[in-house]
Amino acid sequence: MIKGIESLLCPLDGGLLERTGNSWCCAHGHSFDIARHGYVNLLPVQNKRSKDPGDSKAMVQARQRYLGHGFYAPVADALTARVLQLNLGSVLDAGCGEGYYLRQLVDGAETEQIPLKAAGLDISKWAVMAAARGEQRLTWLVASNAAIPLADASVDGVVCVFGFPVAGEFRRVLRPGGHLLTIDPGPDHLVELKQIIYSDIKAKPVYQPMPESSFELISEQVINFPIGLRTNDLVQDLLIMTPHLYRASSAGRARANALDNLNLTVDMRLRTYRC
Repeated sequence: MIKGIESLLCPLDGGLLERTGNSWCCAHGHSFDIARHGYVNLLPVQNKRSKDPGDSKAMVQARQRYLGHGFYAPVADALTARVLQLNLGSVLDAGCGEGYYLRQLVDGAETEQIPLKAAGLDISKWAVMAAARGEQRLTWLVASNAAIPLADASVDGVVCVFGFPVAGEFRRVLRPGGHLLTIDPGPDHLVELKQIIYSDIKAKPVYQPMPESSFELISEQVINFPIGLRTNDLVQDLLIMTPHLYRASSAGRARANALDNLNLTVDMRLRTYRC
């Protein structure tokens, strides 16, 4: 049985929220409506760093098209297998984007007939809107990892895929002995694209998002495989959905814009931590 997580907190006073009809309300009278697409916005205006934070609508749409081709299916499969192996009863996807990885995860749990409560959180309203539109069984939240609107010790696991981890908040919402799973790029991730759009590529150490003092690293899995993009539209979608679009020079973007074929290396690290 797949269900949403309902231990939500009011972002204004920290009190527990209760669902009343199509709204979430706290004891102090603060009310947050559930949008017609099925998500709730728990990101107060005063907590926004910009008018429209997070991924733009164009980035979300490009990522949906790209991921819809199954290029990163092995990544989603590895994450799903690891979560199910850990037998986590409840999971928060912190930085869920358009919901691709969380949807694969709950589908896997349902196939294996494993009960799971799940919620997806992202600071981008466009991403959460797209995620909720495709999956109504879960709890979808517009919110920030810096102030997760979930009660203390309310989830068994937190998933953070290419996200921005906040160790203190992750520890707070995780139950004692809970698990954090992160997926981050390895040193060779999309290196062929970088060679085209950048004039100089500096070797970087393997990125590890969490300090050892915050969580205990208990496993690390290398996910490395080739993919091939065979149309210019796919190359453009990849560029748009990543920060490389803004980091590359105009000359680098022009070189990418001319491509109809691009062979790439997918190189990621799936790490499991325990708190």
